[in-house]
Amino acid sequence: MNKQSFIKGTLILLAAGILNRILGFIPRIALPRIIGPEGVGIYQLGYPFFIVLVTIITGGIPLAIAKMVAEAEGAGKRDASKQILQVSLMLTLTAGTLFMGLSLLLAPWVTGVLLPDERVFQTFISMTPMLIIIAVSSVYRGYFQGKQNMIPSASSSVIETIVRIVCMLWFAHLLMPKGIEYGAAGAMLGTAVGELIGMIALLMQYAGEGRRNGKLLPKSPPPDTSGLKEPADSTRGILKRLAGIAIPVTGGRMVGSFSYLLETILTNRSLALAGIATTVATAQYGALQGMVIPLLLLPGALTVSLAISLVPSLSEASARNDRVTIHKRMNQSLRLALVSGAPFAVVMYVLAEPLCLLLYDNREVGSMLKMMAPFALFLYVQSPLQAALQALDRPGRALVNTLIGALIKMSLIVYLASNPAFGIKGAVIAILVNSVAVTVLHGFSLSRLIGFRFRWLDYMKTAAVMLIMGASILYGYNHLPFSTQPWLQFLASVFIGFVVYFAVIFLTRLVTPRDLERVPVVGAWLNRSSRR
Repeated sequence: MNKQSFIKGTLILLAAGILNRILGFIPRIALPRIIGPEGVGIYQLGYPFFIVLVTIITGGIPLAIAKMVAEAEGAGKRDASKQILQVSLMLTLTAGTLFMGLSLLLAPWVTGVLLPDERVFQTFISMTPMLIIIAVSSVYRGYFQGKQNMIPSASSSVIETIVRIVCMLWFAHLLMPKGIEYGAAGAMLGTAVGELIGMIALLMQYAGEGRRNGKLLPKSPPPDTSGLKEPADSTRGILKRLAGIAIPVTGGRMVGSFSYLLETILTNRSLALAGIATTVATAQYGALQGMVIPLLLLPGALTVSLAISLVPSLSEASARNDRVTIHKRMNQSLRLALVSGAPFAVVMYVLAEPLCLLLYDNREVGSMLKMMAPFALFLYVQSPLQAALQALDRPGRALVNTLIGALIKMSLIVYLASNPAFGIKGAVIAILVNSVAVTVLHGFSLSRLIGFRFRWLDYMKTAAVMLIMGASILYGYNHLPFSTQPWLQFLASVFIGFVVYFAVIFLTRLVTPRDLERVPVVGAWLNRSSRR
């Protein structure tokens, strides 16, 4: 499998991300019908503890591997890439095995003391094998991403999703007669099987790469890893470099995990101080985190894809001290993030209430969505900016920025959500201020680090196009003759808005024919058409 260009690699991951998000709706709809809301609650109960363990074991390892492999490949030292892979596998397998053993040993105490429902024991046991599986998969994903080959990561994630959906629903159905807790454990076991098959898919693609290259492991003398800024033939040196990159990234993710946990606790307690009943506070926060924010993050498939593709691309350019390519890739990624996220932000703002009514049969949620939608663009550009800092050897700066944002958010939640005049909207404001603050801090850090200059004309064009699209959607929604069919009125007006949006972004050259030529399939079709 060959290395792909930055744009093509991003689009491959984007396609896989969109497909996985679409498929992900299937278990959300079907699983409650099999094990019921209570079973779903048990299924979810062990996840926070599990996510913390996964973050500790893998954390920034995939990013560190991608960066180091990209540097080695850029220097033409493929044997060094293999050694990085082997050392990383040794590290993650050791950590995964250790934490899996501890989890099995401490499972009765964790589920009986730390977690509020001891029926989660079976589910907790079912999820522990995933610690090793995810550890191995993360290493191979980082390796392939470092080689700028996004196909293995994309294809294995789609395979994992399909197998997971089938197995979790099937196993839940098979074990449900034994009790709700066993039905939930069956669903978790199906998730583990999906992860296992995804890992096997990665291993098979690695084996295929080895056959094409004529070898899987280096048979030559120990590789020269001096291009990796470490002594040659040094496992300790590679471990030190891995830790130097991965630990700050892991710290940032741990900040995110604990921030989310603390946010949940502080929001509910602050709402109680505001005189809001516990049941109402729980419902309001559930609407915010379970309905509004998932909608805002839907376009995140692209920003995550951009971030993953950006790390090896910038790392390779940085190893060559190629500032021109670094600036070019940064501007490409920010423009793509804005252009792809902007139309969704417009729809969520202009048609917030109709959208929430169609999806959730809840018009009240629309007010929160309308409040947050204009700030969604800050979320969409945040991932590429953070990935750039990590790729340019400044993961610590990204961690500090994230921590500052988290502290601001927590302070505002306590101050605003406890005020009866704000209530849950105080938490909304805190989340918005956090997203703006972290994004601005990331941008400022990049400007100081590499003298990066934002192309403000592109952002002004995007704002103008959003206004035009919003006006066309609003006009269509208010004047189309489908008032007796709200869903048809919604879809028709959104379709009109997207047609107008795509027409205007081509007229303003936010997207050019050259950009389309880099898109897989579309580019080939355009090239064939131009020859005729």
